Amino acid sequence: MNYAIKDRNARVQDFIERRFESNDFPGIQYLVLNPDSTIFSYSRGWADIAAQRRVEPYTTMMIYSMSKTITAAAVLQLIGLGKISLDDPVTKYLNNIPYGKEVTIRHLLSQTSGIPNPIPLKWVHLAEEHSTFSEKAALTRILTEDSELDFQPGKKYGYSNISYWLLGQVIETASGSTYEGYVRQNIFQRLNLSRDEIDFVIPSSQNHSKGYLPKWSFLNLFKSFVIDSKFIGDYESGWLHIKEHYLNGPAFGGIVSTTHSIGVFLQDQLRDSSQLLAQHTKNLFFEQQKNSDGDPIEMTLGWHIGTTDTAKYFFKEGGGGGFHCEMRIYPAYGIASVVIANNTSFNVKDFLNIVDKEFFR
Repeated sequence: MNYAIKDRNARVQDFIERRFESNDFPGIQYLVLNPDSTIFSYSRGWADIAAQRRVEPYTTMMIYSMSKTITAAAVLQLIGLGKISLDDPVTKYLNNIPYGKEVTIRHLLSQTSGIPNPIPLKWVHLAEEHSTFSEKAALTRILTEDSELDFQPGKKYGYSNISYWLLGQVIETASGSTYEGYVRQNIFQRLNLSRDEIDFVIPSSQNHSKGYLPKWSFLNLFKSFVIDSKFIGDYESGWLHIKEHYLNGPAFGGIVSTTHSIGVFLQDQLRDSSQLLAQHTKNLFFEQQKNSDGDPIEMTLGWHIGTTDTAKYFFKEGGGGGFHCEMRIYPAYGIASVVIANNTSFNVKDFLNIVDKEFFR
C-alpha cells in the first residue's frame, strides 16, 4: 500500500490497479459497505479478454461456495418459522441418505457432520447442458460413492460440500418449493434484488464475466487430471478461458452474482433489524459453534470465523473453475466487504487482509 498517497480511496484504487498490472486477475469487483451506504466500490479489468469487454459493476460472476452462507440463511428462516428444528436428524427430512440418524441439521450447517468431502471439481456441467441435467441423479450417485462418514457427527470440524448439498434438499422438503425457487422468493426478492444481478443461471452472457486460469500456473499444468476437456476454452493473452458452467448442487455453490448483490445481503446482516432473519435466528447465524466435547470451532451456522491483527471477522470464501471470491463482516467496525475476481488462482485472503484494514479507521 502506497502511503505517499494520502487519500484513502485513491490509495486503495492505486493498490488494486497495480495488482491488475501485475496480472493477478483479468478483472475484479471490490466493495466495502456499512449498514447504510457504500464506502468504496471498484470494478476494473476484462470480463472478456478476447472481446475486450470490461468488468462493470453490473457484471455477474460465479461465487461458488459463498452460496453456502445464503443457503444457511434460508435454513435459518425455516427454523424461525418452525418448519425445521436445528437439532433434528437430517433423516427426518431426507429418508434416503446413507449417514444414519446421528447427523443433525446443526451438524450440516456447522460443518461437523463427518460427511466426506471428495474433490468436487468434476461436480459441474456445461451451461448448455443445464436444461437436461438431473440434480437428483447426480446427488444419488455421490451419496452412493461416498456413503461412509469420516468421523462421528459433532466430533470435530470437517468441511463438506455434500453437507450443504443436502441442506438444499432439506429446504425443498420443508418448504415445498424447489431450492432455487425458495431462495429467489425469500432471499433475493426480499432484498429487492433482480434476477439480472443474482440468480442460479447466467442472466446474460453479455453481462457475465468469463472465468480464467493463468496460462503459467500449477492448475493449468494439471487441469486434465481434475476437469473434463469439454470445459476448456481458448488461451486469451496469457489466460485460459473456462467455459460457462454450473455446479451440480446449487445449494453448495450455484449462485451467479455481482458484488453489489452480495453487498445488499451483507448490509442486511450488518443492520440491527434484518429483512431476512428474526433476531433470534440472526443471533444463531453468528453464534460460534462447539464440538461434542464442548470445544469451540472456528465456525458458526453458516460463517467461518477469522481474525486479522486487529479484528475478528465472519467470512465465506468461494472458488472454482475460473473465479475466486470472499465476503467478510467485521462486527467491531460495522463494515463488510466482498471481492470477486475472474481468476481461480487469485489470493482473496491476501488481498482482503491488506485492503480491508484501510477502512477500519
